[in-house]
Amino acid sequence: MRITQRRTQVELVVASIATLAFFGALAYLAWQTSLGRNSVGDLVLFLLIFQRAQSMGQEVVRQLSQLYEDHLYVGLLFEFLDIRPAIAEPVRPLPVPEPMHEGIRFEQIGFSYPGTDKPVLCDINLRIRPGQIVALVGANGSGKTSLIKLLCRLYDPTSGRITLDGVDIREYGLEEYRRVFSVIFQDYGRFAATARENIRFGDIRQPVDTPSVEAAAVKAGADPFIQGLKAGYDTPLTRMFDDGQEISIGQWQKIALARAFMHRSSVIILDEPTSALDPGAEFELFDNFRERIDHRAALVISHRLSTVRMADYIYVLDQGVIREQGTHDELIRQEGMYCDLFSRQAHHYREVDA
Repeated sequence: MRITQRRTQVELVVASIATLAFFGALAYLAWQTSLGRNSVGDLVLFLLIFQRAQSMGQEVVRQLSQLYEDHLYVGLLFEFLDIRPAIAEPVRPLPVPEPMHEGIRFEQIGFSYPGTDKPVLCDINLRIRPGQIVALVGANGSGKTSLIKLLCRLYDPTSGRITLDGVDIREYGLEEYRRVFSVIFQDYGRFAATARENIRFGDIRQPVDTPSVEAAAVKAGADPFIQGLKAGYDTPLTRMFDDGQEISIGQWQKIALARAFMHRSSVIILDEPTSALDPGAEFELFDNFRERIDHRAALVISHRLSTVRMADYIYVLDQGVIREQGTHDELIRQEGMYCDLFSRQAHHYREVDA
C-alpha cells in the first residue's frame, strides 16, 4: 500500500510539472508567433515535439517507479529462496522400520514455539503401541495439536525426545519418516479437483484409476454421497469449474477421512475428525473403527467423549501437561477431569433427549 501511494504521489507531481510546462511553452510559442518570429507551421511543429517529449518523459518516470517496485518484490523473492528448513535432515539417516514393532514414545517432551518462551507442552510422557487406538482429550489450547505437530516433525521438541522403535525420530530421513503417518488436521485441504483426485492425494504414488479410492471412500462413509454427484467420483468439487458441484463441510470432512484411509501408513492421526459430522455419521464411522483402519495404530483428538471412549488408552491434557491417563473405565473411576467432562456431556445429551 505504501509503495502504491508513493508511486501515485510521484506520478502526480510529474504530471503537474509536465502540464505547467506544456501550457507555459504553449503561451511562449503563441507569443512568439504573434510577434512574427515563428510561423503557424513552426508553432504546430513545436507543439507536437513538446507533446511527444512530455509523453516520453512521463513513461520514463512510470517505468522507473515500476522498476523500483519490482526491485522490492524481487528482494522478497530472494529472501524467500534463501530460507532454509528449520527441521534438519540427519547426515546418515537410518531406515524407518516397517512395520513398527515397539511403537512410538514421547520421553520428557517440552516444547515452546519459535520466537516465544511460553511452554506449550511440559514433561510429556506418552506411548502409542502398534495397533493401539490412543485418544487425546483436553480443552482448546491444552497442547493436543502441538503434540501432533511434534510427532510429524513439523517442529522439533525443545527438550526430551520422541522415539520410533527405540530410535530418536531425528535419526530417520524426514520424508521417509513422515510416510509413517496419515494425518487429518482441523484445517484439512479442500482441493478444486474431482472427488477421486481429492481422495487419491492421500497417496499420489498409486495410479489414477486405483480401486483403493473407492475402498477408502467406503471406509470413510463418503461413498454414498459421492455416488449421488453428477459424475460420481469424477465430479469436480467447488464451483471453480463450470460442471463443478459444492458439497457440505461434513461431506468435505468425509473426503478428508477417505484421504487418510487411502495412505497405507502405520499410524493414522485424526484431529477432530467428526467435528462437522452429525451423530449418526459419527456412530457409523467409529462403529468397527479398528477394522476401518485395518488394525493400524491411531491417535485421535476429539472433544466428543462419545468418540473417545472407544480408544484403548486416553490421555487428558491440561495447559500442556498430562493430568490423567488410562482407559475410559479407569478414568471414570478416578472421578477426575475426564469423569467430569464425560458427565457434563452425558447430562447434556440426556437433557436434549428429554
